[in-house]
Amino acid sequence: MKINWGTGVVLAFIGFISFILFFVFKMNMDNRSNHDLVTEDYYKDALNHQTEINAQVNANNADKILIEKTAEGLLLIFPETIDLKELEGTVSLYRPSNKQLDFDLPISLSNTHLLIPDKRLLDGRWDIKINWKINEDSYLQKERITY
Repeated sequence: MKINWGTGVVLAFIGFISFILFFVFKMNMDNRSNHDLVTEDYYKDALNHQTEINAQVNANNADKILIEKTAEGLLLIFPETIDLKELEGTVSLYRPSNKQLDFDLPISLSNTHLLIPDKRLLDGRWDIKINWKINEDSYLQKERITY
């Protein structure tokens, strides 16, 4: 049976489309591929973006929180100028490679140091977000570290 050139072009086109669709479905259905968002409420968080920018500006104008790696874990050193009685906030640690490792810690200080235990942190990249409030002023410091 002889196939003319028009039929060959149509068959090649159908074969190419089938090939592309096969890989699209394979990548979407594969359990090894992880398609986690940074946050579950992405659009809700986007509405608070200006508030976050204002908090970052406040933090940039204030003394920075120092982050040090120690044998016991990750040590956050708050400036001496901060009134610890008025301080409230959270430290969020985000692991880009694995959503299950993300966690939040409330800031509760008796001195200017906050220790994040070594057993909670795996080696690799972490995004740290320190969000605190003193009186009515909000502050936000973001850092990217390799532990």
